[in-house]
Amino acid sequence: MIDLRALREDPERLRASQRARGEDDGVVDRLIDLDGRRRSALTSFETLRAEQKSFGKSVSRASGDEREKLLARAKELSQEVKDAEAAADRLGEELDALLKAVPNVIEDGVPPGGEQDFVVLEHVGKPAEFDFTPKDHLELGEALGAIDMERGAKVSGARFYYLTGVGARLQYALLNLAMEQAVSNGFVPMYPPVLVKPDAMEGTGFLGAHSAEVYHLQEDDLYLVGTSEVPLAAYHMNEIIDALPRRYAAWSSCFRREAGSYGKDTRGIIRVHQFDKIEMFSYCDPADAHEEHLRLLEWEKEMLAKVEIPYRVIDVAAGDLGASAARKYDCEAWVPSQGTYREVTSTSNCTEFQARRLSVRYKDEGGKNQPVATLNGTLATTRWMVAILENHQRADGSVRVPEALRKFLGTDVLEPVAR
Repeated sequence: MIDLRALREDPERLRASQRARGEDDGVVDRLIDLDGRRRSALTSFETLRAEQKSFGKSVSRASGDEREKLLARAKELSQEVKDAEAAADRLGEELDALLKAVPNVIEDGVPPGGEQDFVVLEHVGKPAEFDFTPKDHLELGEALGAIDMERGAKVSGARFYYLTGVGARLQYALLNLAMEQAVSNGFVPMYPPVLVKPDAMEGTGFLGAHSAEVYHLQEDDLYLVGTSEVPLAAYHMNEIIDALPRRYAAWSSCFRREAGSYGKDTRGIIRVHQFDKIEMFSYCDPADAHEEHLRLLEWEKEMLAKVEIPYRVIDVAAGDLGASAARKYDCEAWVPSQGTYREVTSTSNCTEFQARRLSVRYKDEGGKNQPVATLNGTLATTRWMVAILENHQRADGSVRVPEALRKFLGTDVLEPVAR
């Protein structure tokens, strides 16, 4: 949720942010109008209530006809107070509803535009040149006895899969390596719930434009999370944090309906309904959020270096940020079979947007409660296996294991299995 005080002081900043996102900048005028009317209604209510309290003393001192007149006026005044309070409440609800529909104000320097308007910040590593025709990850995974899409579809439907044998072991190795790195950098390891209440899902900004992506269990009114960002952001909901920064790293399964993506990435495990992920999450002083964001990005790059895959870093355009993010950097790994880069990590600076909705605060130097900044970043997911298998494949269908993963897998090479 955006800061109303900041909006009053500099409405043009939100207008510019809305235009950069491709959103309606007229919402600024509607917010200012509603805010003004609500504040006026609150003033009217408070004035009438003060008059009511004062009037009560006059009634207690009066007698006879005068008392009857005062009692009649007191009754009228009581109704006026109720009406004024109801008007203020109604305008407050309208304002809150509109505020919840407005995305975060973007950080200065974010590229304007939509999904294709990102800016490439750097390339790391050189795409491999094979002296044979490279296989895609599914062909490799099936030959290795690592991925079984057919039985996944039989049991659960399209975009589900089994990781089997070395496939399961490779995922364990990858996620264990990521958690090991997170802990070595001071993150508290977490295993969070993957079913959350509506206030947690809404508070993190996932029930707006992208609510169709979320699985909802109607009978229980619980949501399956698409990222452990949600339970981590809600972990300190309605609390005052006594020390910042707080950094957590969660291992969880994630669930996405992938609504609207029919026909896209239907082969293999690039775009699926269920996957596992290690997610970094940080609560920090808003003044430190920009630098904390860059730290999360560096930790992602450190992890990518360990699995020895070429990648690029992009500055995501405003229209592709999602409601909560003020800025987002993606790392995209090279996928040889597609001849392009595909996203494997994202890190977002959500400033105080989520904390305002979830009421997560800290005490500033003056002892006043203020909303914290929240940030998140991917450290590894199931999708990384696509890039690992394809970039480290060999002509005979075997796959070289990156050195950092060998201690978890106990082998240097993944070999095709006999059929």
